[in-house]
Amino acid sequence: MPSTDELSLRMLARAPTKRMKIILTAMFLAFSVGAQAQGPEAGTVKLPEQIEFKGLSGAPQIATLYGDPTKAGVFVQRVKFPAGLKVMPHSHPDSPRTIAVLSGTLYFAFGESWDETKLKAFPAGTFFTEPANAPHYVWAKDGDVIVQLTSIGPTGTIPVKLARQ
Repeated sequence: MPSTDELSLRMLARAPTKRMKIILTAMFLAFSVGAQAQGPEAGTVKLPEQIEFKGLSGAPQIATLYGDPTKAGVFVQRVKFPAGLKVMPHSHPDSPRTIAVLSGTLYFAFGESWDETKLKAFPAGTFFTEPANAPHYVWAKDGDVIVQLTSIGPTGTIPVKLARQ
């Protein structure tokens, strides 16, 4: 008597029956309708020349590539830090938050107050994560820096309020 595995293989090897064709067609249609329901972002493509950074001069420039960071759901952004820009201690409420340095060297540290001795150089190609609500600060010390971040919204930037001395 053949084993269960042998019977399964024989069934897979047989030509599809009419019933199987109907089931496969129904599955295909259900998948197609589901894919269309996801909206235009389901097949998003952004070529480099289509990526538009926005923001004030002398501040981080942001390009949202996917999703909406103000709403619940996954979003992807590119952030361009101009040369010399220091971003003071702040945090973000969203998690998980992943960052990849695409160009330049980002100097990064965790903490509630600026301390250049704690900054670590993250060159292009570096991948790191930030926990939700973890105060941190960055510096584009050596030149322009571009990072790509992925997270789940909604997001925001919360400055660290330093106690008066």
